[in-house]
Amino acid sequence: MRNVTITQAKYITSAVSKEQYPESCRKEIVFIGRSNVGKSSLINSLARVHNLARVSGQPGKTQTINFYELGAKIDGVEDRQTFHLVDLPGYGYAKTGKENRRTWSKFIEEYLLTSQEIQFVTQLIDIRHEPMASDVEQFRWLVDHGLPVLVVATKADKIGKTTRDKHLAAIRRALGVPEIDILPYSSVKNEGRSELLDVIANVLLE
Repeated sequence: MRNVTITQAKYITSAVSKEQYPESCRKEIVFIGRSNVGKSSLINSLARVHNLARVSGQPGKTQTINFYELGAKIDGVEDRQTFHLVDLPGYGYAKTGKENRRTWSKFIEEYLLTSQEIQFVTQLIDIRHEPMASDVEQFRWLVDHGLPVLVVATKADKIGKTTRDKHLAAIRRALGVPEIDILPYSSVKNEGRSELLDVIANVLLE
């Protein structure tokens, strides 16, 4: 596993249409998940910047595509690698009006289907619960449209290590892919951080 150090992390812009995407073309690592799955906490943990992504107690708060620029120093590589981390609005939150949901899914789909820079989509699923219909639907949509997906099981510190395998097996079963690798992650303990950075480093160096 490579040693990866995040050297800088900053917010760039928020977008709801193509015209608002950042002008600089950089490789993009995308994060998507249900509202309240711990996406902002994971982004802050990964970047090691407190409040880079706003953690909200109110689900469905992120309503735009948020772009962050991160710099990474990878052991054995002379040049620092700069990439975009892209935070997509949470899906599956019931209180969001139908009209809003339609608008959101339209600009999210436009981004996912047209961006040339996406390296992979990190789909976050809460390790404590079986994936919900919206998780499975989102996963299948990504796979059907040829987007590489890395499933990350968040809140790994909330369950005992002995029951972890059982919970991961339940996620695999629900997604219908028994052999899929799932990365357990705890934003509280930064567990899974090195492994996720290693995956990112590999695509940055391709």
